[in-house]
Amino acid sequence: MCNQSVGLIQRVIEYAGMSTVSISLLREITEKIRPPRALFVPYPLGYPLGEPNNAALQTRIMQSAFALLTRTDAPVLESFHP
Repeated sequence: MCNQSVGLIQRVIEYAGMSTVSISLLREITEKIRPPRALFVPYPLGYPLGEPNNAALQTRIMQSAFALLTRTDAPVLESFHP
């Protein structure tokens, strides 16, 4: 899905009172859109959770993304470091 669309949708959902977080593969775009909470991952397009069949890595990425849900100092753009 388009980063710009996701960022705009996030804002609407947040306005309704629900916390959101996105996983981003394109840092430059995410910085321009400024969604409420986003986790930048250093993987190629199509691999937002990293290597296929690497459950440990995928779990760490999801835990990092979920941890952002408690942040209230939006907008937040964190980087995942493998």
